[in-house]
Amino acid sequence: MTEHTDMNGKPINRFAMMALLMVGSFLIILMQTSLGTALPTLMTAFNVDSAQVQWLTTIFLMVNGIMVPVSAFLTTRIPTKYLYLSALTVYTIGTGIAWLTPTSAFWMLMVARALQAMAAGIVMPLMQVVALTLFGQKSRGKALGMVGLVIGMAPAIGPTLSGWILDQKHHVFGMTWGGDWRSIFGLVLPLAIIVLLLSTVFFRNVLETKKVALDIRSLVESTVGFGLVLFGSAMVSNYGWSNFTWVIAPIIVGVLVIAEFARHQLHMEKPFLDVSVFKNKQFALTSALVSLTFIAMIGVEMVLPIYMQEVRGLSAFHSGLTLLPGAFMIGLLSPVAGTFYDKYGAKRLATFGFATILTGTLPFYFLTATTPTLYITCLYTVRMMGVAVTMMPLTSSAMGALRIDQTAQGTAVNNTTRQIAASLGTAILASVMQSQINNNLPSASLKGQDPLAYGAKALNASLDGFHASFLLAAGFALLALILSLFMHKGKVEPKAEKEN
Repeated sequence: MTEHTDMNGKPINRFAMMALLMVGSFLIILMQTSLGTALPTLMTAFNVDSAQVQWLTTIFLMVNGIMVPVSAFLTTRIPTKYLYLSALTVYTIGTGIAWLTPTSAFWMLMVARALQAMAAGIVMPLMQVVALTLFGQKSRGKALGMVGLVIGMAPAIGPTLSGWILDQKHHVFGMTWGGDWRSIFGLVLPLAIIVLLLSTVFFRNVLETKKVALDIRSLVESTVGFGLVLFGSAMVSNYGWSNFTWVIAPIIVGVLVIAEFARHQLHMEKPFLDVSVFKNKQFALTSALVSLTFIAMIGVEMVLPIYMQEVRGLSAFHSGLTLLPGAFMIGLLSPVAGTFYDKYGAKRLATFGFATILTGTLPFYFLTATTPTLYITCLYTVRMMGVAVTMMPLTSSAMGALRIDQTAQGTAVNNTTRQIAASLGTAILASVMQSQINNNLPSASLKGQDPLAYGAKALNASLDGFHASFLLAAGFALLALILSLFMHKGKVEPKAEKEN
């Protein structure tokens, strides 16, 4: 195909295709964080405890992480249009089930979340590969800048949007809407249906497909390995790192299975997931930096709203508003960063970006119970500016280090690494926070003897936990800043396909 035709040589409207891809992907990825602020409401509605309701997040992370490696096979085997339509259909069905779930059937909501996560695991890598194909190698940075707008903004807007929906009823076109958890799903359901219908008309097959046989052993090993690692890291928030049954054992077994999976892939003529791309030092380095960027973004997005609600006493909606300017910064700068990458490469942007993230994170260590909300919002916006100018240029550089025929596999590997790193990084930040709080909490006896003193010490214990978590996040940013100095200068151009 040429830059403006599909696999059959027919002309395509690449801007309509890209718009539908971005909107559909935005709706799907939005669900990754949208239920965070709704969990207390769901606990009451379904009469479940905090451990049970947390599975709505855990199941999404697990299924999403399992599907990302599978996406490389699906992208190679299934025509682009039908793969995207299938992902949208699965997401629409999952969202419809969630919207209709009776409060006596919590398991149905779990199934709905799993279906949504399946779609997310397919769409995130697919969006990158299709964007690169539609806009060609010369506009690689611009294309992935648009992808970064979606991947960065959707998770950042999720908590604010769900908080706004839950906070109160809204009157739209004479209809009363919002104020309950169903409206979170009810908002995106009609939009998903519209995107699905339009995609049947405007979407085209733009990626080459091959009749590749599915290696069952690889599928089982990747599912079990990545699933166990993600499960163990998700259980940290409930049981802590010292729990062998739910945390240590799953992670150890998962890592061993992944090691065997990687060994098997290296000996396959046509691997299920081509881990040999890590032999490329530039790809390995930039993929590690992408993972650190995601930890910096997702980890603090998780910790900061907890501080705003528990220490500052803000509502879910107002704590979400604190993050909103940062989300807009992602949307504003991601396309700009892509254009700069096309001109200057990733190293300057990465060094500046990680320095900015570090600058915006360190002051969080000094937050108090009375720190002005505006100050926190400004710091978070500075952090997200660093994320915006870092994430997609690094991804562009990683893909540019590979041969053109490795793009789909490289994208899947890059996304898998990023997904696991984000999950583990978030678990580490949360566990450090909770550990510090538990270690510094006053004895229960003080509560009866002097309630005021107990309250003051408990507040300080919470602040100690948040400070430790933010300091660790700054440490991740510092590590990334140092590693970015070893990057290749200038724009990395992809090599030609390997000759048969």
